[in-house]
Amino acid sequence: MVEGSMTQGAGQGPAMRTDTLRDFRVPVTEPALYAVSTSTGLPGEPPVYGEYPAYYEDATPNVPPQPGYPPQPPAHQPAAPQAPLQQPPYPDTRIHARPDAEPAHTAPRGPDEDDLEGYTPTYRDLPVIGRGALGGPGDTVQVQYVPQEQAAGPGPLYVVGDVHGYLDELVTELHAQGLIDAERRWSAGNARLWFLGDFTDRGPDGIGVIDLVMRLSAEAAAAGGYCKALMGNHELLLIGAKRFGDTPVVSGAGTATFQAAWLLNGGQRTDMERLQDVHLQWMSRLDAAVLEEGHLLLHSDTTAYLDYGDSIEDVNDTIHELLNRADADITWDLFRKFTKRFAFRDEGTGPAAVRELLDTYGGSRVVHGHSPIPYLLGEVGTEDGDESRGPEAVDGPHVYAEGLAIAMDGGVTMAGKLLVVQLPLSD
Repeated sequence: MVEGSMTQGAGQGPAMRTDTLRDFRVPVTEPALYAVSTSTGLPGEPPVYGEYPAYYEDATPNVPPQPGYPPQPPAHQPAAPQAPLQQPPYPDTRIHARPDAEPAHTAPRGPDEDDLEGYTPTYRDLPVIGRGALGGPGDTVQVQYVPQEQAAGPGPLYVVGDVHGYLDELVTELHAQGLIDAERRWSAGNARLWFLGDFTDRGPDGIGVIDLVMRLSAEAAAAGGYCKALMGNHELLLIGAKRFGDTPVVSGAGTATFQAAWLLNGGQRTDMERLQDVHLQWMSRLDAAVLEEGHLLLHSDTTAYLDYGDSIEDVNDTIHELLNRADADITWDLFRKFTKRFAFRDEGTGPAAVRELLDTYGGSRVVHGHSPIPYLLGEVGTEDGDESRGPEAVDGPHVYAEGLAIAMDGGVTMAGKLLVVQLPLSD
């Protein structure tokens, strides 16, 4: 894990790579925000948005204490006013109580213990926002407990596609779904919200997106719901760029670096300058896969998850363990595999690929981001804001692979739509 103070990395721009590596050079001027390969690898098709260079391919073809909800008084007694709830600092496992607070009745559980069935806030759900990240005076997420009547059972389930730094668009869509209020605070009670990864790069405010999701995680937990997130390939890319910079890594086509790959694929210098240890810690603890009400939620439309285990728990544990090694080559291999895409698109082989994942991990449908819907549909999209064709037609998720897969990347970086959708779909 990343060591050092919470503010490590703040205000530091990325170091430029040297001229000693063989494969590519970081341009002296600011790189283009979008990296598009010259080919999809499929005959007769246009260049694919977000396709990664050849060197990405092979050479050969735990639960902290529950939020302190006050006990409900008997019907004949009025409820006493409650003080604001303060979440425990992240990722410390100890309860940091106020001097006048009552002692906890149960001991906190360690990060290696199994999660209880159903939702309980995890270390990756209740983070600490760094000083000044949200304009607050302290280092912890301040969550005000507002007594509200809780509905029996879990609330509605929502998923969010790739955000890529488009904070304003995210706020607009979350508000339209009633998940946040006009002040960007959680307003959905016991609703459940999953982000499918790729919070940064290409768009203007990736760190602002992460800060919002981290805060909503704490607020949703305090309200009886939850807000969680999956790990995308751009989280791995940003982690690698910060941890390893210009350290050479072995790729299928020679030598590469995370720093150059991050810049090539939309890395924003302002994000790197604002990146803090707490953001790195939060990203590195994100799960890669989860099963929710028959929906297998993943970031990437690839079968590479099968390389990491035969159960969702094994996949997540293995990926966390590999990241904890802080090894550049191991992290690069994770990143490379998470960039794979289009495994479900082919009419002949796609449904079988989805079924292999569902048979292994459970569920009746895969829900993923990563591959923009315009390219799954075979449309020719643009990345220059031209709204006369392509991505502007996307107004909802794309169901394909014989109804077994749901794509959620509406192509917000291509003048498309940032999707926030309730599951199950009524298709």
